[in-house]
Amino acid sequence: MANNNAGVPPTEPVLQIDQFSVSLPSGADRQFAIEDISLQVAPREILCIVGESGSGKSVTAHGIMGLLPTGQLEPVGGTIHLLGESLLDATSGRLQQLRGSCMSMIFQEPMTALNPVMTLGRQIEEVLAEHTRISTRERMERTLNLMESVNLPDPPNLYRTYPHQISGGQRQRVMIAMALALEPALLIADEPTTALDVTTQAQILTLISNIQRKHNTGVLFITHDFGVVAEIADRVAVMKDGRIVETGPTKHVLGAPKNAYTR
Repeated sequence: MANNNAGVPPTEPVLQIDQFSVSLPSGADRQFAIEDISLQVAPREILCIVGESGSGKSVTAHGIMGLLPTGQLEPVGGTIHLLGESLLDATSGRLQQLRGSCMSMIFQEPMTALNPVMTLGRQIEEVLAEHTRISTRERMERTLNLMESVNLPDPPNLYRTYPHQISGGQRQRVMIAMALALEPALLIADEPTTALDVTTQAQILTLISNIQRKHNTGVLFITHDFGVVAEIADRVAVMKDGRIVETGPTKHVLGAPKNAYTR
C-alpha cells in the first residue's frame, strides 16, 4: 500500500491552516464557533489542540474534514491546505476522495461510527474497496494485517465479529485500523481516549504514537486533558472560546505557560 505522505518533504507541513473562521447561527452566545485559527502539522508530528468543551476543538477538526453541518456551521474565511491542496475550494467529490486516502479521523465513541450490523472485517474492507482496486483476497489479507498492526487479538475471529461483541478499547483499535488503512498523511484524533479506562487509554496513546512514527504521519490530536497532552504531544495549541490563545512546544506551554487561561 502506498504511503500517501511519501512524497512530502520533511520540512513541508502536511496540514496548513491560516486564519480559518466558522460562523455560528444567529442567536448563539458568540458570532464564531472558531475565529482566525492558524496552525500547521508537520510529518511525524503530533499537535494537540486542548481546551474545554465548546472551545471549538471539534469544529476545527470537522472543518478540516469537510464535515461541518450545512446551514448550521459555515466557513466564512481563511484557508486550509492538505499537502498543498486547498480543502475549502475542493468539491464534495474531491473531499470524499481525500477522506480515507490522504486524511482520516478517529472519534471519541466508535460505537457511533461503526455499523452495528456489519462485521468488523467487512467495515475495514469497505475503506479499501472504496479507494483501491485490489482483489477481494488482497483486501481480506490487508484487513487481517491491519488488525494485527493495532494489536487486536485473533484477527481471523475478530474479522467475523460485530462491534457490540468487543470492548470499547478494541472498538477504538478497529477505528484506528480503518483510519490508517490507506496510510493517510494526516490523522485527526477527536478525543479518542476519553471514554476509556486509564490502562486502555495509555495503550491507545502508545499505539497512535508508534504508528505515526512508523508511517511518517502528521497527527492532530484533540483533547481536554493536559495529562494526555504531556504524554503524546510534540506541540500544543490551547483553545478558548473559539480562538487559539497559546501555542508552542509542549514542554514550553506546559512548563512555562504565557497565557493566564493556560496557567
